[in-house]
Amino acid sequence: MVRWVWAGVAGIGAALAVVSPARADLADETALAERYAPVVRLVAQTEECGYGEPYWPMDVDALFDQPTVALRGPWTGADLVKIGPTAPDLAGDLYEYHLDFPGNPLQPGCGYEQWADQITQGRLPTVYAHVATDPGAPGKLALQYWFFYAFNDFNNTHEGDWEMIQIVFDAGDAAEALAVTPAEVGYSQHEGAERADWGADKLALVDGTHPVVHPAAGSHANFFEDGLYLGSSGQQGVGCDDATTPTVELRPRVRTIPSDPAAAHREFPWIAYEGRWGELQTAFYNGPTGPNLKRQWTEPIAYTEDWRNRSYAVPAGGLLGTEATDFFCSALRTGSDTLRRTVDDPSQTLLPLALLLVVAALAIRATTWRPAAPLRVARRRAWGQVLAAAARMYLTRWPLFIGIAAVFIPIALVIAAVEAAVFGSASIAGIDTSGESGGVFASLAVAVAALLTLGGVGLVQAATARALAEVDAGRPIGPLRAYRMALGRFPALLGALAIAVGAVVLLGLSVALLPVAIWLAGRWALLAQAVELEGESVLGALRRSGRLVRRRWFKTTSLVVAGAAIALVLGPVLGMILIFGTDAPFTLVNVVAGLVYLLAMPFVALTTAYVYHDAVVREALAGDEDDVLPAQI
Repeated sequence: MVRWVWAGVAGIGAALAVVSPARADLADETALAERYAPVVRLVAQTEECGYGEPYWPMDVDALFDQPTVALRGPWTGADLVKIGPTAPDLAGDLYEYHLDFPGNPLQPGCGYEQWADQITQGRLPTVYAHVATDPGAPGKLALQYWFFYAFNDFNNTHEGDWEMIQIVFDAGDAAEALAVTPAEVGYSQHEGAERADWGADKLALVDGTHPVVHPAAGSHANFFEDGLYLGSSGQQGVGCDDATTPTVELRPRVRTIPSDPAAAHREFPWIAYEGRWGELQTAFYNGPTGPNLKRQWTEPIAYTEDWRNRSYAVPAGGLLGTEATDFFCSALRTGSDTLRRTVDDPSQTLLPLALLLVVAALAIRATTWRPAAPLRVARRRAWGQVLAAAARMYLTRWPLFIGIAAVFIPIALVIAAVEAAVFGSASIAGIDTSGESGGVFASLAVAVAALLTLGGVGLVQAATARALAEVDAGRPIGPLRAYRMALGRFPALLGALAIAVGAVVLLGLSVALLPVAIWLAGRWALLAQAVELEGESVLGALRRSGRLVRRRWFKTTSLVVAGAAIALVLGPVLGMILIFGTDAPFTLVNVVAGLVYLLAMPFVALTTAYVYHDAVVREALAGDEDDVLPAQI
């Protein structure tokens, strides 16, 4: 009996000796995962379905036994396998099967946000830790944290989103890793990742061990610092990732997936799932695969070879005109939305786009473009001839008009200095700028910048109109003389511009009065020329512009808008080309785009001046049946 008991005890001891190393490994892995658990700072959302990040790293158990979730087959989007699948249901060989959440990822609206809030109610934000080694890199250990989000609301909207960060140790197992300091860390960003040495300035740590992660709103790409990041490749993501402040800080619960596959499959059956965690859709709108099908799950150290050393933050501001980076972000967002709507319902976008192109082609074909005849300015011109004359005048006398445009350089520098003083300083004249007084200073800075910009635009318009008149009269004229002549009537011009812009802006704040604002903007488009070339007073310039534009509102407005569009779009389009085609710093790209905008401003002024002369001649020759005066050859 004693021998039997001893044998039993010996057998139990042997069994414990077999399982205890695995238990010890899991205990070490859990301890390691808790020690370096990330601190997540999400872009704050102040109202439901508003700006910010509505999706938190979620416990995937919320998806299981959930009657609003379906498991579908790999053949079509309608192949229903089961409603409310359980975690064990996903453990089989389900290659390219799909989980399907309620909603349409191509037209997400607010539905996914409300659904995610409903199923995660009462559950803690969660990350899944995984300790992994790489057969090709002995002596290295990777500690991974996987985040699951209910929806990806970036350019490629799709249900479900898996993201991760990875910490690398010079250690053979978790026990050794607990005794050393990490070597480096990588944050996943779209198809790639960004690295940092442990202790690098850009890596923020809480309590010395918990890395701070800034997921971008919508895309959930992970960044080391808050900011707006721009990507122009598959690895970086094509678009703008917003990880700006203010943020909401989370300390997600850590659940450790054992490194032993058998133990992992027992405790987390879904880790064996080979399907997609989101609805079957076209191309990049498809749901993502899970962690176990990613390269870094089995080759975590080899994965680090492709990590980038930095991400590219968008500059906070620029000096000249519309920034190329702003245009890049807006253009890609608009293009992505249009593509998504087209994929969902081609008739919604393709038909209106086709009609727009046909109308534009007919309009271009219907107008007269030649002869351009930039001199003898006091003549009637067709729509196309106005633009052609402005372009030819600019190109034949470009030093004159570039010199006129240069006035914006000191104006831009002054604006930049004012903004730097207000937004980059903790106090001004001993007054704290971070409290209520900060709002007053910010408003003052905006007002000063607007006034300087308004004055600069008016000066360019006036100097260009004066220079064109002098060139037409055959008298010598340079940029300085043009400005000296224009400055004599600058107070009246600034007053008229202030009234016109103020009225249009105030009326434009109301949707009901927006048509009135647009009508007035066109009606007062020629006030700078009325002041400069006819000597009108502040109110007289508004009245005179209105009389000249009467019955020619559409032609006047469309020409001014066309000229302005060329000036505003040319620089940013060039900037987009530089972003995609070169590695130029974004600050340089913005400067180049701003310079192009600055150089194009006189073209807008020339276009407006030719519109003014066309209107004056038509008014003087009212009743004459000839549509266009004979052109100078």
